[in-house]
Amino acid sequence: MTSTALKKPPPTPVLRAVERVRDALSALHRRLVPGHIAVLELQIAGFLSQAISAAAELGIADELARGRRGAAELAAAVGADEDGVRRLMRLLVSFGVFAQHRDGSYGLTRMGDSLRSDSAVTLRDTSLFFGSPYHRNHWTHLTDAVRTGEAVGPALDGASFFEYAATHREIGDLFDRAMTSISTLSIEPLLAAYDFGQFDTLVDVGGGRGSLLVEILGRYPDAEGIVFDLADVVANLDSELAAQGLAGRCATREGSFFDEVPSGGDAYLLKHILHDWSDAKAVQILRTIHAAMDPSARLLVIELVLPDHQRPHAGKFIDLEMLVNTDGGHERTEAQFRELLARGGFTLLRTVPTAAPDCVLDARPR
Repeated sequence: MTSTALKKPPPTPVLRAVERVRDALSALHRRLVPGHIAVLELQIAGFLSQAISAAAELGIADELARGRRGAAELAAAVGADEDGVRRLMRLLVSFGVFAQHRDGSYGLTRMGDSLRSDSAVTLRDTSLFFGSPYHRNHWTHLTDAVRTGEAVGPALDGASFFEYAATHREIGDLFDRAMTSISTLSIEPLLAAYDFGQFDTLVDVGGGRGSLLVEILGRYPDAEGIVFDLADVVANLDSELAAQGLAGRCATREGSFFDEVPSGGDAYLLKHILHDWSDAKAVQILRTIHAAMDPSARLLVIELVLPDHQRPHAGKFIDLEMLVNTDGGHERTEAQFRELLARGGFTLLRTVPTAAPDCVLDARPR
């Protein structure tokens, strides 16, 4: 089975309406069962998360992409115990992650398909990172983070998360791949919601391996771009961009967004960067970008924006991830972003929602 193209997302208003219905049904379920049962169901959801991570680590989706497999054949293929595989699959089948057919064999579902390593939108590395002993150990100390308001990494690892990831590349590389996977989820919704074609030159600040910029330049063949990130992040990226037909249209620049960013862009992209940092550090990043921008240029901050409602939202989960693993990082409301941007020298013009949890905060220099 080969990778398929990303599908165009449904209209954002339709998706939000479906989410409200889903949230209402979930809330109704919690109200209809005894309180202790509702809490227990939420508690053991962590078991399901770890089961998905185990399936990702074993490569079960990749094996089922080759065709249906019985328990014995599947266990042999992934190097696992047959009874253990049966018990793991029994749970995952019950939640639709995989399917079990009448002959007892297992197969892929659209959910399980996302755990393939070659899926157009793969969450395999994301599942591996969130289920890793390193990440699980940090979340075990959530209570400490809540009590102190500080990340647990320095006490557990002797370094901040980004420092630790830089020197322990098995974690750093897995994290980078996981974040690329999550980024891929939002690319098509971003392209559907915002017209990036109005800009001639886009600078992706902290752009990693350029996944977002590559997609934008593929959609708008007259545009050019620059991927800006640390030297070890963009190493050998020029050759990868050239292999994708972007030689002469997309360049790389190395450096720190705390010091200096490339000048001359019509638009500066800042995707999933500010939430990693405290307000003081985020303002420093914004001011560095501001110093490089022409007055007519735009800053496009792509982040989760915390809603005012009390329904579940991805940002509320990730906000705790920031608490546990970053030095002052957190998710923000639109009002908080507006204030943060103002401190960095920007005026927020509008907030553009997408079919993904992300929004585009469109700002200009003051």
